[in-house]
Amino acid sequence: AAPRVLNVNVGVLGHIDSGKTALARALSTTGSTAAFDRAPQSRARGITLDLGFSCLRTALPPQLGLGPGELQFTLVDCPGHASLIRTIIGGAQIIDLMMLVIDVTKGMQTQSAECLVIGQIACQKMVVVLNKIDLLPEGKRQSAIEKMTKKMQKTLENTKFCGCPIVAVAAKPGGPEAPESENPLGVSELIEVLKSQAYLPSRDPSGHFLMAVDHCFSIKGQGTVMTGTILSGSVSLGDNVEIPALKVTKKVKSMQMFHTPVTYAMQGDRVGICVTQFDPKLLERGLICTPESLHTIHAAIISLKKIQYFRGALQTKAKFHITVGHETVMGRVMFFSPAPADFNEEIKENVFDFEKDYLYQEEYLSKDSNSSEENKENDQAEVQVPRHQWALLEFEKPVTCPKLCLVIGSKLDTDIHANTCRLAFHGVLLQGMEDKNYTETFLPKLKVYKLKHKEGQVERVMDDYSVIGRSLFKKETNIQIFVGLKVKLSTGEDGIIEGGFGQSGKFKIRIPDGLKPDTKALLTVASKKKSKAGKGDATKEDEISKNDSAQPVTISLLFKRYIFDMQKKMIQS
Repeated sequence: AAPRVLNVNVGVLGHIDSGKTALARALSTTGSTAAFDRAPQSRARGITLDLGFSCLRTALPPQLGLGPGELQFTLVDCPGHASLIRTIIGGAQIIDLMMLVIDVTKGMQTQSAECLVIGQIACQKMVVVLNKIDLLPEGKRQSAIEKMTKKMQKTLENTKFCGCPIVAVAAKPGGPEAPESENPLGVSELIEVLKSQAYLPSRDPSGHFLMAVDHCFSIKGQGTVMTGTILSGSVSLGDNVEIPALKVTKKVKSMQMFHTPVTYAMQGDRVGICVTQFDPKLLERGLICTPESLHTIHAAIISLKKIQYFRGALQTKAKFHITVGHETVMGRVMFFSPAPADFNEEIKENVFDFEKDYLYQEEYLSKDSNSSEENKENDQAEVQVPRHQWALLEFEKPVTCPKLCLVIGSKLDTDIHANTCRLAFHGVLLQGMEDKNYTETFLPKLKVYKLKHKEGQVERVMDDYSVIGRSLFKKETNIQIFVGLKVKLSTGEDGIIEGGFGQSGKFKIRIPDGLKPDTKALLTVASKKKSKAGKGDATKEDEISKNDSAQPVTISLLFKRYIFDMQKKMIQS
C-alpha cells in the first residue's frame, strides 16, 4: 500500500506586499515539491489574484501517533488585495492552520487585522511569521525582532490565538530582484514549528459532497480535470456531481490525489476530478456538489455576531457585501432579537424557531450601542444585550450556497487605505428563501414585531363609566380598527375604546370599573376652568390651559404589530 499521506491545509494570509507568495515559494522549495501547475497568466501578473496552492512534504511527526508516512502541508496562498477578501473568505472554510505573514518593518496593517478576524472565525490554530528580517540592520536585528514579537503577543492577547508561536524569517533576502542563490533565513525553523502545530484535522465524510474548485484544465484524451479542496462530504469514482452555477451534472471518470489515482476522497482532501465533455473555460473556479444539494436563495435568516474591530453601528436597512458560500453579493439587513423576556434564554444551535415572537431592532444591539441622550445623563446607559441576535438578509441577486453555511458581512467599498476593519459581522445561514415571491409566501411566517405606543388626553367626562378622549388619532384615522383595544389612563383606570365621537378624531372610552372619585374631581375642575374662559375666546383659553394647575389626564395605548403581517393587525397581550 502507498504510505499514508496526511494533508493539512495552511492558509497563508497577510497584508499586500508582506511577502506571502515568496514565503510559500521558499517553503515549498525547501520542502522540495513543485507547486501545482499554474495558469501562465497569473505568473505573468506577478501578484497572486487567485488562491494559489503549493505544497511541502515532510515525515509525519511522532506526536501525531500515526506511525510512518508523510505529512503534506498544502499552502493556500490567500491574496492580500482588499477587493479579494472574498477569495480569502472562500479559502478560509478549509483552512486547518493559518500563517499570518507580517512585514517586520511595518507591523500590523489593515489587512493583517482583517486576516486575524477571518482566522478567528474560520480557523483553530495560527502561526505568526515576521517576514523581511533581512531589511533590519544586522546589529539591531535581534532587538527589533524581539520588540515586534512582544507587540504581536500584545495584539493577540484577547484573541483565540493568544500565545501562538511567532517566527522570524526572510523568505527572499534582498527582495524580488535578488539572485536565486540567496538562501532564505529561518525557513527550516519555520517548517519545524509548522510540524509541531500539525494536528489530525477532524474530517467528516458524511453529508453532501461539496468541493471548491480552484483550477480547471483539459488533458488531451482524458477529459477535463477540476482540482480543488473538498469542503464537505466525500466523493467516489462513478458518482454524479453537479456544477450548480451551470446547472450541469457530470460523472466522475477518474480521480487523483498527490499524483496517485484514487477511488475515494473526503472532506479536507485536495483532489483532481476528471470528467468528460466539459469545457474547462466554463468553470475557472467555483463549486461542484452532490446533485440538488445546494439551494439558490433570494433572502435568508441568519444568526450573527458583530465583529469587534468594526467601527460604527450595524443599522437595519443598511446594505452590506454579503459573502455566502463562495459568492459575494450586495444585501440589505434587518436586525431582530428575542422578545425582551427571552433575552437570556439559551437557544439550540443552527436552527431557527418560527413559533417564537421576535422584537424588531433599528440596529444590532451591542454594549456600545448608542442609548438615548437622556439615559446618558441619568447614567443608566447599560444597554441590555440579548444572548442571540438574528438578521433577515435580502440579496440584490440570488445566491447559490449550502444549506448551513458561514456568512460574512463587510463594507468593501470603504477606502482601502483607511485604516479600518471592513468586516462587519459573521454568522450562520439558518434558513434560505428559495421562492422569488418570498415576501408574500415566506415572510408572513416570521413573527417579528414592533412595539407601538400612542398617547392622547381625556377631553371630558361623559358619565361615571365613560370619557371622551382626543389627540390619540389623526383626523383621517379610521377609528373602527382600534375599537375594542385596551387603554390605560394616567390616573390608573383601565379603559376600552368604544368608537369615534364626532368628526375630529375624538373617541369614546368605556371604563368598566368606573372612574375613581379623584379622577372625576380632577377632570371636572379642568373642564370648569375651561368653560369660564368664555366661549370663542381662543387666545385666553390657551393662556389658561397653559397656566392650568390641573394635570391633564393622559390616555396611553400600547400594542404590537407584526412587520410582515399583511393585515397589519394590532395585538395586545
